[in-house]
Amino acid sequence: MTLNEDMRRLVSAQGLGFVATVRPDGTPNLSPKGTTEVWDSEHLVFLDLHSPGTVANLAVNPAVEINVVDPVRRKGYRFRGVGHVHTEGETYDRVVRRFREQRGTDPAKVRSVVLVRVEEVGELISPAYDDGTSEAEIAARWRARLTAEPAAESTSGPGTGPTAGPAPAAAPGAP
Repeated sequence: MTLNEDMRRLVSAQGLGFVATVRPDGTPNLSPKGTTEVWDSEHLVFLDLHSPGTVANLAVNPAVEINVVDPVRRKGYRFRGVGHVHTEGETYDRVVRRFREQRGTDPAKVRSVVLVRVEEVGELISPAYDDGTSEAEIAARWRARLTAEPAAESTSGPGTGPTAGPAPAAAPGAP
C-alpha cells in the first residue's frame, strides 16, 4: 500500500500514533507513540523508548494498527499492517540515526525500532461532519475547546481537577 501525500502530511504534522497490538491472550493493547513517523512510501516507524508490552505483543503476533488523527480537524487514518521489531542491524541504525539528526533523540534511550509495513488504510472521519458541518466550523470549534483555559488546574492526573467532583467527606474523627 502506498501512502499518499495527505497521509504522509498528517502523520508528519501529528507525530503521535495510537498503536494497537494483540496480547497473547487475545485482548487488545493500545499505546500512544509520540515517535510515529513515515519511514517511506509503504512504511511507518516508531521507536521503542518504553514499550515493553507493544514489542512483546508484536513478537507473538505482528498484526498492528496505528491510528493518527488531527484533533482539530477530527479526521485521520487507520493504518493496518505488519510490525517488525529491530534491535540491531542496518534498519535499526538508519532509524536511530534519523531520529537523532531530526529530533535530537538520544540513541541510548532507544530499545528497539518498529517498522510497520502498511497493508491497508482506512479514513477516520468524525460523525460531527454527518450533518453537513464544514471542516472550517469543526476546526474552529475544536481549536477553541483545545485552547480554552481550564477552570482549575489539575495537578494529580486523571480524575482530578474541575470535573473530578467533590472530594469525599472525611471519616468521623479523621484529622
